[in-house]
Amino acid sequence: MTELYRGYQRLRFDRPHPRVLRITMDNGRMNTADAAMHAELVRIWRDLDADDSVNCAIITGAGKVFSAGGDFAMVREITESFETRTRVWREARDLVYNIINCRKPVVSAMRGVAVGAGLVCGILADVSIATPDCRITDGHTRLGVAAGDHAAIIWPLLCGMAKAKYYLLTCDLLRGEEAERIGLISLLAEDADLDAKAVDVATRLAEGAQSAIRWTKYSLNNWLRQAGPAFDASLAMEFMGFSGPEVKEGLGAHLEKRRPAFPPTTEA
Repeated sequence: MTELYRGYQRLRFDRPHPRVLRITMDNGRMNTADAAMHAELVRIWRDLDADDSVNCAIITGAGKVFSAGGDFAMVREITESFETRTRVWREARDLVYNIINCRKPVVSAMRGVAVGAGLVCGILADVSIATPDCRITDGHTRLGVAAGDHAAIIWPLLCGMAKAKYYLLTCDLLRGEEAERIGLISLLAEDADLDAKAVDVATRLAEGAQSAIRWTKYSLNNWLRQAGPAFDASLAMEFMGFSGPEVKEGLGAHLEKRRPAFPPTTEA
């Protein structure tokens, strides 16, 4: 492994193929995105882009879970600290744009639960693969903030505005099978076959014509770059919400495992 990948605490790396880098989120707590993992998920796409020994990457989660979303300690700190809020806002912005602008194709392999910053990587991957029973949800409005992160930039393009609005407004759970049916993800694979399927797709991309593949990715991602203003606005409104009353109730309800009782009216 090159020096580029030394110093990571929450991401593990291995090579299932000489020119494929597998990135595994692993923090021992259902791969929730704490402050360290959030920062590393921003950095890894720049390091991957700079590594001439890698043609394709796989992003997955350790154990039986892809990622269970944002770490609640980090969420609480975002609500309480302006400095943390602005830092994580910058990271959330850079995470999305770094994946989009990375020259190398990315394959995601999702099982268990896929939420939060991990889901950003899973859905923005160039080829997204999930198990039929993988539980996918955006989760933002249930927490009490606008659906920022990656949602506005890509969900309407993948599954259409009607489905995007329904799932992002309600935070209803999507199983992998339904996500594939509506076009939110690329492929399905049974749990026992998921890792092998991801390696097979990544190997085909790693052994293909690299200029052709990278320029095709760049061209297609111009659709996402055009949606940049919508994404920037959604992210700004998400982080404005972290200073408001709804997220405090949403966070409390999550921690106390109860239904949230949001204020009945708002000035928004």
